[in-house]
Amino acid sequence: MTAWPDRRILDLFNIELPILQAPMAGASTPEMAIAVCQAGGLGSLPCAQYDLAGARAALAQVRAATKRPVNVNFFCHRMPQPDPAEDRRWRARLADYYKELGLDPALPTPPGGRTPFDAAFCAWVEETRPEVASFHFGLPEPALLTRVKATGAKVIGSATTVEEARWLEAQGCDAVIAMGYEAGGHRGIFLSEDPSRDMARQVGTFALVPQVVDAVKVPVIAAGGIADARGIVAAFALGASAVQLGTAYLFTPEAKIPAWHRTALKTATDDATMVTNLFTGRPARGIANRIMREIGPLSADAPRFPLAGGGLIPLRQVAEAEGSGDFSNMWAGQAARLGVELPAAALTRRLAAEALARLGK
Repeated sequence: MTAWPDRRILDLFNIELPILQAPMAGASTPEMAIAVCQAGGLGSLPCAQYDLAGARAALAQVRAATKRPVNVNFFCHRMPQPDPAEDRRWRARLADYYKELGLDPALPTPPGGRTPFDAAFCAWVEETRPEVASFHFGLPEPALLTRVKATGAKVIGSATTVEEARWLEAQGCDAVIAMGYEAGGHRGIFLSEDPSRDMARQVGTFALVPQVVDAVKVPVIAAGGIADARGIVAAFALGASAVQLGTAYLFTPEAKIPAWHRTALKTATDDATMVTNLFTGRPARGIANRIMREIGPLSADAPRFPLAGGGLIPLRQVAEAEGSGDFSNMWAGQAARLGVELPAAALTRRLAAEALARLGK
């Protein structure tokens, strides 16, 4: 029987298949994580979409269903202080849309955003002792990171450049995710004062993975544009020890996405996505929709992450009630058209079996 050419991630995480389910805040569910774990991969919980009580309930649900290793994922951003001038510019940019939908442009801006990793989440990690803890937008402050590592959790972080990968390794990460430009969702950029400005310098998966492999000693997980067995085999050929897939799992019944997002995924072409900062204030790849086309995917008027999302909430609520995603993010990577509709466990096993078959040729 053909064996995986690199077992470092399998042994590090104590899993059977070198396939990680991307956390995907807003779309992932405990059911998805359970299915991937039971299939032998590494399921993930996106804790940025929860408060502490929600994260506790989600992990308890996973633990009740499977004893296999699981990954808990966190965002490492700092909540900025609201800037009235910034808010006024964003309100002015969205005012015509408010009027079109019968909304008052002077409505108070609802709070928006994701929960950052903090001392309370750290104490929860110490209590629950997940096998893997992953971080996006860098890593927690050193004192918190030391506490996470003391639990025995393996720590991984996302890098979009070789420089970021080296930094993650130097801070003690056990593995690094090399996140190519093709990947859906938020770019993991963190060694930049202005991620939107630096988008022109982002690197594709095929170029990034081998350079990261050469630059660090820890195992590398390839992410971005990988959706089938061919992508998995290519990742191993480039030196990766595992792959992380996100968009492929959006086609599963376990994904929590609305009907209009599923329809957009099924009809997506290779050039259907754009990198945009409109929905949160940080660059993220998603299927292009009305607001991205009309305002432009990257706007200097969008408030800092994660405040931009608040101004869109009233527009989203009205449009989504009518079955429209005109003002809502539809995160997806550039390989969306390769997606197949299968349950998450079946998809994981099929991807692994087909990759192994190709590796055996």
